[in-house]
Order: sequence, then C-alpha cells, then structure tokens
Amino acid sequence: QLQLVESGGGLVQAGGSLRLSCAASGRTLISYSMGWFRQAPGNERVFVAAINRSRGSTMYTSYADSVKGRFIISRDNARNTVYLQMTSLKPEDTAVYYCAATLSGATSAQHLYTYWGQGTQVTVSS
Repeated sequence: QLQLVESGGGLVQAGGSLRLSCAASGRTLISYSMGWFRQAPGNERVFVAAINRSRGSTMYTSYADSVKGRFIISRDNARNTVYLQMTSLKPEDTAVYYCAATLSGATSAQHLYTYWGQGTQVTVSS
C-alpha cells in the first residue's frame, strides 16, 4: 500500500513562495506518475500539476493554466518524494493541496489517481 504525506504548507503573503513536499512510504514512487490538486473552501478539488513516472531522463510535466509559469512540479526518486515549488503566490492560490499517485501517465483526471494524501493547507494573504 502506498502512503502519501504532504508537508510544507502555511501562511504566506501575496508574492511569496512555498515548497510543498509529498513523501511516499510503503512503495517506491518510480512506477507512479504524480499529481498535485487543490481544493479551495466551497469549491471542488481541481488539478494543479502532474509529472510522469520516471523513464530514464525524460520527464514530462503538465500544469493548470492558472499556475503555469509560477509553479514547478518535480520528483526525487532517491528520496521517494515529489515537490511543488510555488512562487508569486496569489490569494486565489489559498486551498488545501493534495498529492496523488497514479499508474497512468501524468494526467489531470482525478479519477485515475489511486492514492491520495491527507492534504496541506496553503493560505496566501493579500
């Protein structure tokens, strides 16, 4: 069973940065594509970013339009961890952020993700 634990959330001013981590245990992440999603109060959970499972040196990433150019997803297979570097944060980025794992390719489709973390709160003040 793959277990995912997010960390790194917190309170930050608009324009600031945060790096979220998603640490995996129970299984190696090498075989999984990973995604980050977020859920703001009163809203549905939505896609943020995804990265494909490791195949040599080729890495594929995808991003929601709302975070392109500001967020970067990366993975460190040696640490069994996935990261989300968030810069130029805006109040509308305030949400609970979840990481998830899928055996499919990097995708924004939530129903394809099998394993989910519990989430970490990110609050951006104006």
